[in-house]
Amino acid sequence: MTVEEFEEFYVRTVAPLTGQLYVMLGDLHEAQDVVQEAFVKGWSRRGQLDRDGRPEAWIRTVAWRLAVSRWRFRRRTADAWRRGAAPSHVEAPGPDQVVLVDALRELPAQQRRTLTLHYLCDLTVEQIVGETGQSPSTVKTHLARGRAALADRLHDLRFEEARDV
Repeated sequence: MTVEEFEEFYVRTVAPLTGQLYVMLGDLHEAQDVVQEAFVKGWSRRGQLDRDGRPEAWIRTVAWRLAVSRWRFRRRTADAWRRGAAPSHVEAPGPDQVVLVDALRELPAQQRRTLTLHYLCDLTVEQIVGETGQSPSTVKTHLARGRAALADRLHDLRFEEARDV
């Protein structure tokens, strides 16, 4: 099938094929999408499309299979969401957690990242070096300065709380 023949085939059959898929699927937008996608696939195979004399059947079959694949994907996605649903009740962060997060936010980004990798991700200094590309002495400096800054901030907050009581 030449380019001109394919263009003529498209003009002649796109509306009837879309109508047929609309009846099969019950969704006009879905029918339009899968028919267009089938024509795109047919374009790259236009040399082979006319061999059996049924290019319209080929497009219709490909469009149907695309629709079925989409249904399966949506069902698998919905099933995965149901299986991985969040617990019905999640505890709110406590006051200590809120204070810690606020204190961490005040640190420079590299110190915060280094502290997180070391204390939350349980990475050693060597592993942090491998992940960040920093030198071991830089990682150790960030850890020391970050701990000191957190200790000051958290101590100041506790001191203020004790005074307010």
